[in-house]
Amino acid sequence: MTAKLKPDWAGANLLSQVVNGLIKTKPIYGLMKQQARKVLIDTAEKNGIPWRQNVRDFEASGIQSQLDRSTNPSIVYPDYYNVPFHAYDEGNLCWLAAFEAESATYAMAMRVWRDEKLTWQAAQDRLRSSFHAVLGDRGPQQVKNILDIGCSVGISTLALHRYYAERAQGFAVNTVGLDLSPYMLAVARARDSHREVSEWVHGNGEATPFPDGAFDLVTLQFLIHELPRQASRAIFREALRLLRPGGCLAIVDNNPQSPVIQNLPPVLFTLMKSTEPWSDDYYTFDVEAASIQAGFAPPVTVASDPRHRTIVAKKPD
Repeated sequence: MTAKLKPDWAGANLLSQVVNGLIKTKPIYGLMKQQARKVLIDTAEKNGIPWRQNVRDFEASGIQSQLDRSTNPSIVYPDYYNVPFHAYDEGNLCWLAAFEAESATYAMAMRVWRDEKLTWQAAQDRLRSSFHAVLGDRGPQQVKNILDIGCSVGISTLALHRYYAERAQGFAVNTVGLDLSPYMLAVARARDSHREVSEWVHGNGEATPFPDGAFDLVTLQFLIHELPRQASRAIFREALRLLRPGGCLAIVDNNPQSPVIQNLPPVLFTLMKSTEPWSDDYYTFDVEAASIQAGFAPPVTVASDPRHRTIVAKKPD
């Protein structure tokens, strides 16, 4: 039996159309959004993630005064970014999204191995390690300069930097985190208490301020399912420009062919689609073909965990 390329609840399928119709009905969407938040937060706290306390701690930290430091006033936000994400009306452009991002990330990792009794810390380590293992096997052999596009509050960036810094032999690893949300970047700076990351940059991954060939590795970690395909294509082209010959673009994200993703219960996929506006575009997007069209060599795709795939595309020498 041939594996399905995508879930039935994504794309133009009847089931997908029914779910999309419900989401477009404002009273129903409002209920979906609130239910999605409640389920996520309650489940996280049952698993030991102090979600509400983390928010209170951030609110009391005074970090709000650091917003200007993380803001590039010349940034023009793309239309696709100015829509509700993750049950926040302001999307990623608000403090609540930034204050909850760390807890939400830890909760996401726990969902990967639902049937295993892992702590959230162990699940998070396993999630990052599964991506790094593919990079170690399929990525560039020497990595000195890294760009993490869509870095959010820096969890992915710090883990990636530490992975390569521990393996560096006789040279420093310089890692840059870039994100469109200054709120996320303010939290990322605060979390990077030892200043391990070289720079946190407020910018658009489609048009970055960096010179040609500046990086050995560009990563998109759990980002492109939140983008329309035209934005992903533009970021692939920008990544090609930014990479040195032989450097790699590495993408980790939801795997449309994962049996876990394809068989999500209706309540879960409906709640997910209600908070992820570009789901249909992502699950019907041929990422590998788009990377080749951008100029990369044919990529390697690995099912790096039960829910996610890692795609590594090399810039030709």
